[in-house]
Parts: sequence; C-alpha cells; structure tokens
Amino acid sequence: MGISRLVSIFCVGVAASGLLAAEAPAAPIYKVVLDEDIIHGVNAQLIIRTIRQADEDGAELVLLQLATPGGLYSSTRDIIEAMLSSKRPVVVYVAPSGSHAASAGFLITIAADVAAMAPGTNTGASTPVSSTGQDIEGTMAKKVQSDAAAYTRSIAERRGRNPALAEEAVTEAKAWTAQEALDAGLIDYVASSEQELMTLLDGKAIRRVDGSETVVRTAGQPIVLKEMTTKERILSVIANPNLAVLLGLIGLAGLYLEFSNPGMILPGVVGAISLLLAAFAFEILPVNVVGILLLLVGFGLLVAEALTPSFGVLGAGGIVGIVLGAFFLFEQQPLPTPALRVSWGVILPVAIFFSALVVAVGRMVFKAQGHRVQTGSEGLIGRVATARTPIDGRGKVFVHGEYWDARSKERIEEGEDVRVVGIEGLLLEVERLAKS
Repeated sequence: MGISRLVSIFCVGVAASGLLAAEAPAAPIYKVVLDEDIIHGVNAQLIIRTIRQADEDGAELVLLQLATPGGLYSSTRDIIEAMLSSKRPVVVYVAPSGSHAASAGFLITIAADVAAMAPGTNTGASTPVSSTGQDIEGTMAKKVQSDAAAYTRSIAERRGRNPALAEEAVTEAKAWTAQEALDAGLIDYVASSEQELMTLLDGKAIRRVDGSETVVRTAGQPIVLKEMTTKERILSVIANPNLAVLLGLIGLAGLYLEFSNPGMILPGVVGAISLLLAAFAFEILPVNVVGILLLLVGFGLLVAEALTPSFGVLGAGGIVGIVLGAFFLFEQQPLPTPALRVSWGVILPVAIFFSALVVAVGRMVFKAQGHRVQTGSEGLIGRVATARTPIDGRGKVFVHGEYWDARSKERIEEGEDVRVVGIEGLLLEVERLAKS
C-alpha cells in the first residue's frame, strides 16, 4: 500500500507539472527588420526601444534581421551599447540572400550574442573614408582608422570572436561571404531561413557578455514584429541624404521664386514646407556647419541676383555655393558610409535647374525694370491728356479715364491736348502738346 501510494503521488505531481508547463505562456521573440536602410538615429531608436521592451517583458530574445550598407557611427555605437547591456540575448541575422551588412552593419553583427547569416550574403568592409567617398589620408587617416580598429577589436574580444581578423575589415577593407565568416569564427551560424535559425537555436546555451549562459527556447515561440511609428517612418524616409539635400534645394528654389515674384504664394508655401522637412533630416544626419554656411551663402547670392540682377554673376556664384555646400554638408564618418554620399546624379540636374531658373528669372526682372511703368501715378507721366477747363495757372484735365487737377506755366484753352510732365501729390504738371 505504501509503494502504491507513493507511485500515485508521483504520477499526480508529474501530471500537475505538465499541466502548469502547458499553461505557462510562451515567451515571445521580438523582431526588428532593417531592410537596406542606412543606420541612423530613427531606426537606432527602434532597435534600442525593442531591446529595452524585451528586457521589461521577459522576451525569449531579440532578433534583428539586418541588411544595411552602413550608417552613422554614433547611432551604431548606441545600438551596440544597448546590445551589450541587454538582459535578453540579441540575435543578428544578415538576410535575405543577396543582401549585406557592410561597414557599421559588420560591427553590429559581431556585437550580437548570436551572429548568423543567410547563404549568399556578405559582411565586412569597414575602412574609414570621407563623406565624399574618398580615402582619408595623412594624420586624420591614422587617427580615424586607429579609433575604428580599436573599437572593432574590443567588440570582437568581448564576444569571443577573432579580433585580429575582425580588425582587417577596418584596416584592409576586407569582406567575407557567409561561409567564410563562419569558417573564420566571426559568426555562429549559416541559416537559409529564419525558421532554420530558430531550430538551430532551440535549447542552446548562449554565452552572454558577462560570462553567464542563457538557454533559449525558440521552437514554436511567437515572433512579434516591432515596427516604426508613422512619424518615424516619415523621418526615416527623409533621412536619406540625397532626398534631404533635394528637399533643401527645392525649399531654396521656392523661396527664390517668391522673393523674385512677390505674391506668387505657392512657391513660398512649397519652399517653406520643403525646408522644414530638410531641417528634420539634418537633425538626424551628421551635418557639417561649413556645408550649411555654403548653402546659405549660395541662397543669399541667388536672392541678390533676383533683387539686383547682375547678368548671372551673382547667380553663378550662388549655384557654386549650393553645389559645394551639398558635398560638404555631411561630416566624415569613422566608418565608410556610401549611402551618406550625395550623388552627382542628384546635384547636377538640380544645379542645371537652378542655372536655368536664375537666367530666366533674372532676364524677366531686368526686362521688367526697363519697361515703362503702366500702373499707379508714375504711369501717368508722359501720357497725353485733354484739358476739360481752361488752364490759367490751374484747371482740370482728363487722362487715363480720370479727371485730375492740373497746372501749367502757360495758358491752355479748353479742349487742347497736353502732356503730363510731372506729378506732385494729386496735382499734375502739364504742358501744351507740341504740334507736328
């Protein structure tokens, strides 16, 4: 009887444990997708916010599906700091096939608790370059490269990856395919799909940056996609450097037209809105003060051309200032960021448009200044009027459909034609029209 009772109690305990396990809610996997977008302040905040929320909600892990040409160094460091301090494991998966995690994306990949890549992807190439895409030379090159290389080694060492090999991405612009990265110990898995990756991770003990281990359960766990808010989506779109510059130049063009032709209204409204959107983008991107000043000088020269035509001299200077400002607008990054380079394909057409605009509007203003005034009191000077009363000192004349008080130095009889030679307030100065 005693043995039977013990067996019964054991069976009941096992059943109760199974029931409790079945009723326990599955810990979700929080997922963020960065799809061929540069890394900047907006999507960095999404990633950091997701990591913090995963800590608060007790999520199983955070999955970052990464495909990026690179991005801002400051935003990259913010992301990595959040990853290293996360209470929950962070998995970076470079996918889909054909994509890459270059430059800053490489640092984020090797900073993950688990780094994985899909077949047909690549990562690496983190040699510092200037914002115009040229190699940085001299002392600046050594300082920037040394900083980026040391940071890369530090991340690799903390994650137990090959620091010397990871450093080659900075010093030699080296890149690796998925299989090469796996063989070199830079990543942990090559997985053809997200489902395959979750299967590989299920039940694995993941070593954290503090040396502890966390066993993750990923099979069948719900994956919750974390996305940007509407405001963040808009900011992310206009954070593209080419679009930001284009918006800024559209804004300048709109204001230029409004200054040149006061009262058009629409160009002024469009220009103001475009400049505000550009200002939002410049808050996100690493803006260079010299670039801003050049843009403002260029804009000022265009306004000067509109108000005081110089046959295109000031306008040409304005165009040069705007083109140079566009290329100096973004500060150089310690990591190469091709997506932060302003494209000639954007700047040249806009420069040509500005040239045509300056020439066309400048000529219109110049011709308008050479025409005789047709409206207002000044438009009466030189016109022929008819005396409606005798003018002996003063009298009345009819001109331009109106009766005016007039005076003359000589006597003029009623009905005679006279010419307006001056105006003083509401009194016209007239003289007898010379007979041919």
